[in-house]
Amino acid sequence: MAKTKMKSHRGASKRFKLTKSGKVKRAHASKSHLAGHKKRKRLRRLKKKGYVDKNQSKLIRSIISK
Repeated sequence: MAKTKMKSHRGASKRFKLTKSGKVKRAHASKSHLAGHKKRKRLRRLKKKGYVDKNQSKLIRSIISK
């Protein structure tokens, strides 16, 4: 009997993207709501994309791979 394939985590694959160099790109947290009391400078920084730490990127890559 054939072994079944692992499915990719659909929630994670929507939140993370792989770059050409193999890094895992992510969005910053805490910018979706309750932005009235946050400083504009902070919100501008949160708009920019970040990268997953190299210790976690192997795990994330295995989850989002198809």
